[in-house]
Amino acid sequence: MTKRIYLTLADGQVFQGRPFGAAGEVRGEVVFTTGMTGYLETITDPSYFGQIVVQTFPLIGNYGVIPEDFESNYPRLKAYIVKEWCQEPSNFRSQGDLDTFLKDKGIVGLWDIDTRALTRIIREKGVINGYIGSRPLTQGDPEFAALQSYRVKDAVASVAVVTEPETDEVRAGEKPEKLEKLEKPEKVEEPEELKKPEELGKHGKPLTVVLWDFGAKGNIKRQLLARGLRVVTVPYSYSAAEILALKPDGVMLSNGPGDPAENTAIIRELKILTEQNLPVFGICLGHQLLALAMGGKTEKMKYGHRGANQPVRDIKKGHVLISSQNHGYTVSLDQLPDGAELSFVNANDGTCEGLQYIGKPVFSVQFHPEACSGPLDTRYLFDDFVALMKGEN
Repeated sequence: MTKRIYLTLADGQVFQGRPFGAAGEVRGEVVFTTGMTGYLETITDPSYFGQIVVQTFPLIGNYGVIPEDFESNYPRLKAYIVKEWCQEPSNFRSQGDLDTFLKDKGIVGLWDIDTRALTRIIREKGVINGYIGSRPLTQGDPEFAALQSYRVKDAVASVAVVTEPETDEVRAGEKPEKLEKLEKPEKVEEPEELKKPEELGKHGKPLTVVLWDFGAKGNIKRQLLARGLRVVTVPYSYSAAEILALKPDGVMLSNGPGDPAENTAIIRELKILTEQNLPVFGICLGHQLLALAMGGKTEKMKYGHRGANQPVRDIKKGHVLISSQNHGYTVSLDQLPDGAELSFVNANDGTCEGLQYIGKPVFSVQFHPEACSGPLDTRYLFDDFVALMKGEN
């Protein structure tokens, strides 16, 4: 008889499916992502910490496991739900199958359920807690009671693995030695940007960017290095004084998981940092933290934006661009930060997608311009950041 496992939602609804990946029982926040490709980037994105991720695209795993496509060295999500997973992947870069990978990493998988029905529940009711186990839960069960109060907490501290500053530097045409597990495979041509000479700052030395790690995706660093920048990655716990002591030409605020308002120490230090007239670029959680530091407000969304097909409108240019996104919180339009000007909005629901701070070399976006996975429409924002550091904007 085929083994069965169950997903119990906090409202009592139960889905019966079949297991793959690691065995176990987990609680988490159930969210969905609409990406048609990029399941490896999704699984290894630190921003999914504490969450049970549902793929709306029905067949997952068909091109196998490709370590060069990972966004971090291991998954932080609680569990992974798909309609169907491919047991015999086919791709010249594949180094294994999804089932084995999830087993090795201790990630529970659930398949053979109606993911469309589950997604509709989340869209209608909002993000909901869920429990995956060998039995369905009932309202009298202690596990069901615990499910009601589950919340993702201490998220940034749990995923930001950098504990000491790490410096990476790459000249044109070279590969960064410290990104061995994240570098591009030899059979795939390097990005065109790597053929450019390094970006030089004062005294003829490469521009230095501090990447403040709140759970950074690997391609953020790749994009900085690809532009000839010297990247110093520092822990989430660093102070503004410690960052300034590194004498950076600019600071990149990374993505990350959880409720941005919980990070009171980071917000306090970020406020000090923005008073130094130093170029700052925030992405996703970095965008939200920056808004809070400048006096804005964030709020939890009903079901968030997750996927590689989110349209954003550039307010000044009037263009609509397609972006990759993964977030459950947004900067409130009712309480924008002091001195902030709205630069991008979501073309579907009108939520805040970007801010420019008037009179300061500071800007941020809610989406992912590093585009991994996703369209390349907004990758030019890294070039805008370089120009800002060089005093050209």
